[in-house]
Amino acid sequence: MQTILCTGILMGLGATVLIDIWALLLQRMAQVALPNWGMVGRWVMHLPRGKLFHKEIAVALPVPRERQIGWVFHYFVGVVYGVFFAFLAGPDWIAAPTFPPAFIYALATIAGGWFLLHPGLGLGWAVSKVEHPNRVRMLGLLSHSVFGLGLWLFALLLTLPASDTVPV
Repeated sequence: MQTILCTGILMGLGATVLIDIWALLLQRMAQVALPNWGMVGRWVMHLPRGKLFHKEIAVALPVPRERQIGWVFHYFVGVVYGVFFAFLAGPDWIAAPTFPPAFIYALATIAGGWFLLHPGLGLGWAVSKVEHPNRVRMLGLLSHSVFGLGLWLFALLLTLPASDTVPV
């Protein structure tokens, strides 16, 4: 169980770092705005006050260190997703990771953003209230695909001494 937990933590951290690298590449190459982790931090800090859904998070009362809180939350969620997937996939997958389960799982994780975070920030269900919702949805799916790639790659890295082949 400890191996699965540690593997899940490392997979989640690594996959989240890969998403952040992806976001930087999109920003530099396609002028896609970086995520605003400050607004996520503000949302997180309003949760204990009983406020889950906002009409517009930008007009909610600012909180100290909201940007840092948002970044920590971003990595916390990535680790939780990684750990959950490691337990779901089990020791056999961890011993010989393959891409399809990680990819499918990562695509499913977008539900957390579409049906909790985005409405919580006032962006609507599945970002329905933004200017170009289908574009934002596609970028989200691509980002979560990168997360799945990260889960698989970091699981592979953790098995390198035990294997000299890369299963697909």
